[in-house]
Amino acid sequence: MNKPAPAARSAYPHFLPITTRWMDNDVYGHVNNVVYYSYFDTVVNEYLIRAGVLDFEHGATIGLVVETHCNYFAPLVFPERVDAGLRVVRLGTSSVRYEVGLFKEGEAEPAAQGHFVHVYVDRVTRRPVTLPADLRAALAPLSVAAQAD
Repeated sequence: MNKPAPAARSAYPHFLPITTRWMDNDVYGHVNNVVYYSYFDTVVNEYLIRAGVLDFEHGATIGLVVETHCNYFAPLVFPERVDAGLRVVRLGTSSVRYEVGLFKEGEAEPAAQGHFVHVYVDRVTRRPVTLPADLRAALAPLSVAAQAD
């Protein structure tokens, strides 16, 4: 299995600073691997909420996670601040592939990077729906050419 090369900070058009917490560390003294996926979820949903395209309580359309992946390059440790970079590499008919880079504050290369795929569905039927126009418009500033894995 070939690990992809880390993408530079400049490859991500949006960043969210995330403060690590004491509970994020595991017994080995670094942020536990499952917490990285929480950071992915946080940067994606923070962006969607601030863009006004995610109403997680009443919205007719919701995004369900159908795939995640993460490659680890260096440990993150409490009490570091993490800069979560976000980009979109694929806008499908009903799905979006987000890519996330987790950077130690001020670092040029990520400690980890991965992806997160949402399929957008009707809240009630849970059947896929066409991406709403306002969602597409909100994601346009994040769209970049797909990177090879």
